[in-house]
Amino acid sequence: MRISSAVATGLAVAAVVVPAAAADGLPVLNVDVGSSGIAAPGGAVRYVTVTAGDQTIVEATRRRGGQVVRQQSWPGAWTIPAVAYDRTAGGLSADRRTLVLIEPRTSFPRKETRLLVVDAFRLGSAALVDLHGDFSFDALSPDGSRIFLIQYTSPIDPTRYVVRAYDVSTHRLLPKPIVDPRDATEKMRGNPLSRATSPDGRFAYTLYDGGGHPFVHALDTARSTARCIDLDRIPPRLNLWQLRLRLSGDGRVLAVERGATRFAALDTRTWAPVALSSAGRSWWPVAAAGGILAALAAVAVLLLRRRPHPRPAPVD
Repeated sequence: MRISSAVATGLAVAAVVVPAAAADGLPVLNVDVGSSGIAAPGGAVRYVTVTAGDQTIVEATRRRGGQVVRQQSWPGAWTIPAVAYDRTAGGLSADRRTLVLIEPRTSFPRKETRLLVVDAFRLGSAALVDLHGDFSFDALSPDGSRIFLIQYTSPIDPTRYVVRAYDVSTHRLLPKPIVDPRDATEKMRGNPLSRATSPDGRFAYTLYDGGGHPFVHALDTARSTARCIDLDRIPPRLNLWQLRLRLSGDGRVLAVERGATRFAALDTRTWAPVALSSAGRSWWPVAAAGGILAALAAVAVLLLRRRPHPRPAPVD
């Protein structure tokens, strides 16, 4: 349904009584990235949402200086969607033309999910997406033509889900879930911990905690296909919620890190493991350097101990 700021009466009637925003679309409270917003890589503006009574103000602000360059109010409560628990924001297409907002979650599960697909250039027109069931935003195709969603399949377990695609032009939720063809019958389960996106906006990489078993979900938003890659080399008993995804500048190496420590790296063209020694930042060069310095210090101490001390000159 296409609407404009001047003819938003229907939306206002449907959304005039909305509880205070407690979270975005993820199935957990107290996660909201509306105030921090989202910006395209290299883009000059950042999009944020501000709640004002029963309205939401969508602002495009300059990344340098914070000046508001354009804004628009919409009835109801809307926010920038978070796509992982590390507070990574989503919803802006790579071509910077489409901005997707989600109605904040106040409980799990919810019977209906609503999205607002906004013209990011002007902020003056939008399409309302009203879905039956509980969904959260996952990703957006580079041209904004398809919205990828997480649909929760269990009313008591928010880690059970399927990935769905919504066609913006036909206003239709596509019937078939997006699965890895190698494991088409395997049920998806996990919590999205961290997100990285390819420089062209085509691939959305998500690190999941699948009940203590980490894996990467690689979603091709241009072809609507997916691949799941198990991370068997991650040490057991590691706190997976501290891990973050990091993508190399050319998009060819996807690494799993905790601070300066790298635990795994993948070649995004083949999904083969990349040797940590050749994947950029790694833990062992740091440890090796520290060991070398310690050894040199020990040798220096021994040399000083063995050096003969000069005898004091006789005193007349």
